[in-house]
Amino acid sequence: MASRFSPQDLTFSAVIAGFVAVLVGYTSSAAIIFQAAEAAGASAGQIGGWLSMLGLGMGVTSIGLSLYYRTPVVTAWSTPGAALLVTSLPGTSLNEAIGVFVFATGLILLCGVTGLFARLMHYIPQALSAAMLGGILLRFGLDAFTSLQSNFALAGTMCLVYLLAKRALPRYAVVLALAAGLIVAGLQGDIALHGQTLTFAAPAFVMPHFTLSSIIGIGIPFFVVTMASQNAPGIATLKAHGYHLPVSPLISWTALTALVLAPFGGFTICIAAITAAICMGEDIHPDPKKRYMAAVSAGVFYLIAGVFGGSIGMVFTALPQALIHTIAGLALLGTIAGSLYRALENERQRDAAIITFLITASGVTLLGVGSAFWGLAGGVITHLILSMPARNSDKSAGKS
Repeated sequence: MASRFSPQDLTFSAVIAGFVAVLVGYTSSAAIIFQAAEAAGASAGQIGGWLSMLGLGMGVTSIGLSLYYRTPVVTAWSTPGAALLVTSLPGTSLNEAIGVFVFATGLILLCGVTGLFARLMHYIPQALSAAMLGGILLRFGLDAFTSLQSNFALAGTMCLVYLLAKRALPRYAVVLALAAGLIVAGLQGDIALHGQTLTFAAPAFVMPHFTLSSIIGIGIPFFVVTMASQNAPGIATLKAHGYHLPVSPLISWTALTALVLAPFGGFTICIAAITAAICMGEDIHPDPKKRYMAAVSAGVFYLIAGVFGGSIGMVFTALPQALIHTIAGLALLGTIAGSLYRALENERQRDAAIITFLITASGVTLLGVGSAFWGLAGGVITHLILSMPARNSDKSAGKS
């Protein structure tokens, strides 16, 4: 339900959470977008245009949906989809690649309009959604501490500042940890901004070309991977945090935006999971109804990233990986803990939830589809089998 915007809901913690979400999104997968665009034969200028369209599309949808529903709805590109494109697009013309984008986003829009995806998500127990989210985020939590091995001074300082701030200033713990990390990285000389400038990359329209081979060989797998590995975890993230929004409009609006931007390189816009979770923590605001401003802030930073195209991605990648891994893990600690609690709280669903968690956390990829989908599938199968009424075999027992 739509709700009126209140400027008082904007807090410094929300702004920082939005910045961290965009920072993590770009630094974790912007390089994959570059590779996917290069695989399609895009020029350097066109690649910048792709990132411009993606940033603007994600910014508009994050701001619009979050303000309308007054819920932290963060959108993102499909990182699993981009990874699939990197391996599938070589040998395909740029026009055919755009045709693949139009076809796949059209299918996603159809799923949203018909309500098919919403009906499917309705039957998934909340414990399994929480378990899948926990499995997705586990790697980020682990990376926060494995970074101690690669850069102990940086990661150790950030962890220590986070713990001290968590005790004295809990709402600013992530902010202070990020500030400490930037200071240490600067003293170490690990912030590589040399020679980088911010420039606008004008998007270029590319006429889509449809071929049966590219639609079947790339378009359909891209659609499946995007829905299973990006949109499904994104909706599950919302549910796991207690935000029960109508699924069909979310899928429809993001898919429609992507469909409009596809000829300019906006290959997909989906419901975010990992970056969205950063905008849903208790440190943003004690009241869950006030946390939507973190997603709005993320949308604003997306718009800034879109205006400057590919240059902004290079600015984000100038920061050391240890800093990115540590701040992402620390920002997600509360979400990981909450997900595991909700996943294991219901004893009747505990076995299915732990199977969902373990398969998702394993990172296994089968038939080109990521572990989030298979974790959810494994959990649902387990839940259905264990929920079956036991057959009454007492009548035949003991007859010997």
